[in-house]
Amino acid sequence: MITVVKAGLEHIQGIIRVCSEGYRNTYNETHSKKYIERTISEFYNAERVAKEIQETDRHWNGWYAAIGENGVAGAGGGGMTAEHTSELFVLYLDPAKRRQGIGTLLLNAITEEQIQTYGAQEQWVSVDEQNQKGIPFYKAKGFIV
Repeated sequence: MITVVKAGLEHIQGIIRVCSEGYRNTYNETHSKKYIERTISEFYNAERVAKEIQETDRHWNGWYAAIGENGVAGAGGGGMTAEHTSELFVLYLDPAKRRQGIGTLLLNAITEEQIQTYGAQEQWVSVDEQNQKGIPFYKAKGFIV
């Protein structure tokens, strides 16, 4: 069973692991290894993730973690980009856990907070046009390219 929670400091290493593995798995055929590792180093390091867990506001609502029996199975986060417009900035899963509904659980939790807490009426998603793992997921959820 998977439970989605607002991430705490105890989830840092799990978030780093799933985002790093997910990023590598998503872009290993379209981006250079050097670019992939530089991006992971910049965005998915302990200092940055800890700060993003502790310092939240309407522009960055914080990390959410999908927790399974073996720890963090997925992670995501978003924020408000305008008065009534939200955005999903990041969502990655453990590559071995794809197609199990975890991405949907994370998306739903993030979306619900954006609606209930911040009054979101519209939601966007940031996704690289080469992300052929994410684009079909978002299209299936009703997002339009």
